Amino acid sequence: MSTSIASSPFLDACRGQQPAHTPVWFMRQAGRSLPEYLKAREGVPMLESCFRTDLVVEITMQPVRRYGVDAAIFFSDIVVPLKAVGVDLDIVAGTGPVVADPIRSAAQLDRLRDLEPDDVTAVTDAVEALVGELDGTPLIGFAGAPFTLASYLIEGGPSRDHRRTKQLMYSDPDLWHALLARIARIGGQFLRLQVEHGASAVQLFDSWAGALSPEDYRTYVQPHSAAVLASVADLGVPRIHFGVGTGELLGAMGEAGADVVGVDWRVPLQEAARRVGPERAVQGNLDPTLLFGPTEVVHQRAAQIIEAGRNARGHVFNLGHGVLPATDPDALSRLVDFVHAYPVA
Repeated sequence: MSTSIASSPFLDACRGQQPAHTPVWFMRQAGRSLPEYLKAREGVPMLESCFRTDLVVEITMQPVRRYGVDAAIFFSDIVVPLKAVGVDLDIVAGTGPVVADPIRSAAQLDRLRDLEPDDVTAVTDAVEALVGELDGTPLIGFAGAPFTLASYLIEGGPSRDHRRTKQLMYSDPDLWHALLARIARIGGQFLRLQVEHGASAVQLFDSWAGALSPEDYRTYVQPHSAAVLASVADLGVPRIHFGVGTGELLGAMGEAGADVVGVDWRVPLQEAARRVGPERAVQGNLDPTLLFGPTEVVHQRAAQIIEAGRNARGHVFNLGHGVLPATDPDALSRLVDFVHAYPVA
């Protein structure tokens, strides 16, 4: 049974209510740039760390302790549910997810069975432990979107042009939709388990959707992302949908069932609010590389973003993508303090 938190600045903003202060959290706040993360992960492969309850709890908590952010993002990886159902894959340092035997035929679809609770006991145990540790700070559940996971499964790993992915999409739409339907079902099951064990919100992350035209997104992808988001619709938690390079897709991504649409730094937040419409909140959208600039420049841009966010139903301050590994943690601490202190309209 879910023990979701009823209210917080983060949840209030997601729901279009007036928060006590502008809420802020950072994508990829749990990891990479933190020395305590590197120490905890020392000698532990990425995928193994995602299935170790103690490490998931510790890494998820680290940025909450250090920064005082308004939400924790569950430490995981988008391929975790695929690994959990038996897909032969690994996360290779310096490369990313690599699939041993890519899926390119209908005969291979049976590899993608339903996700059962016993497949991710370590994950749900971590969610329950985190709800107690966080003591009122919301926990965001996490899953990869169907298009991005399909691309990894078809290409066998990261791809610059997604050639094989689009080739299958255009040449065999029946297989394409069958594949994405299975991925969506697994993703929905993964999100639902996280919420049922205590997550207060969810984020669906579409790393590669920006490679698509609006027409192709609506035809080949939107129905499947919508299915994932619909899987937790009855649980009453805010649903965030974020993609990289998806400025032309923001409206369609919101229509897939998002309560909050994440915006990267390429689109002004005021314009993003117009594109997603008055019924949805926005999240974003400071360029992560700005954190390497002078503090006064970072704060000036952050103020502009907060002001632009007033045009939306609600605004959760975030970066326009994940924290870069070389980021100075102190720069993030200063940014959190600035956002929290900025006057609420």
